[in-house]
Amino acid sequence: MKVLHLISGGDTGGAKTHINNLLVELDKMIDLKMICFIEGEFFYELKAKGIDIEVFKQEKRYDMSIMSRLKKEIERENYDIIHCHGARANFISMFLKREYNIPFITTIHSDYKLDFKDNFYKKIAYTAMNTIALKKFDYYIAISTNFKQMLVDRGFNKNNIFTVYNGIDFKDNIKYIPKEEFLKRYNINAENKIIVGIAARLDLVKDHDTFIEAAYKVLQTRRDIIFLIAGDGNEEKRLLSKVKELKIEDHVHFLGFVKDPYSFFNAIDINVLTSVSESFPYVILEGARFKKPIISTNVGGVSDLIKDGDNGWLINIGDSEALSKYIKYFLNDEAKIKAFGENLYMNVKNKFSSQKMALDHLRIYENIIQTRRMRNEDNK
Repeated sequence: MKVLHLISGGDTGGAKTHINNLLVELDKMIDLKMICFIEGEFFYELKAKGIDIEVFKQEKRYDMSIMSRLKKEIERENYDIIHCHGARANFISMFLKREYNIPFITTIHSDYKLDFKDNFYKKIAYTAMNTIALKKFDYYIAISTNFKQMLVDRGFNKNNIFTVYNGIDFKDNIKYIPKEEFLKRYNINAENKIIVGIAARLDLVKDHDTFIEAAYKVLQTRRDIIFLIAGDGNEEKRLLSKVKELKIEDHVHFLGFVKDPYSFFNAIDINVLTSVSESFPYVILEGARFKKPIISTNVGGVSDLIKDGDNGWLINIGDSEALSKYIKYFLNDEAKIKAFGENLYMNVKNKFSSQKMALDHLRIYENIIQTRRMRNEDNK
């Protein structure tokens, strides 16, 4: 079986982690290749891991000069499936699909209507183009059952949608530095303090306002706590101003983009996610590797991972009051931090490994090829 994956290559965060984990495992099972359209960190990381990856460089998103190269690649290698990730790859594949009788799949990593929420021009143009492109695909892989239902509610054929949860590699030797060394990097003194952290790009969809407002409420009665925000983005200046206005800058620290996220998760005690929209976020899985309990908004497939009152807590979008309440719950009973963290670790290890994720993809590929073969025979 030969599968070609297409992606922009400028991806960060969960989508990048997903592709890394998926391709490393799938490469052991099938003949695959990845083509991206931007040469950057994404490309070099996968190349270092031995993945067959190539850059077909685009000058701009609308640069279609790469089409001839893609056509030659597809015709030369005779791929069984083309698997896309993200708006740019979806758009390009909309034109490729017209010329080839090959199954085209795309993975729905996020709510595509919210992907460009923070940029008005991109929201109008790119969201519309991606919505049109998505309708042209043969099959879809949703990262959670909630995302599958979202697609069905928007008119996609449920029989063409598969669900595969994100997975993480527990066998991988992850690199991170000691907690004290990590905190020293940012001149943070956390002695005798509980550390609450959020790792998310500083965009509106991640709703850091709720995190900051909850921090303010907790700090009215407890000072033995600090809050770390890992990430950069368009909202940074506004959020910094908000923290200063609330006069909590001594307890809320902006770290910027953290290149070694596992060092961050190793350093914190409690993991938080306040997103308005998610699929099945890797920041929870990555925190789970270090047995960090999670407090998260009940979005996407998060409820399939978090068991309220057992390995974490679920809150409604924008509910800073509930978030502050559950942070205080852990502060008042620190033994629960360890207990919840252990429970989350076991749940993720047993149900959400990258090996299982890859096997699920393999079964989907085999199912699609078999279905297509039977359909072609019936039409003879």
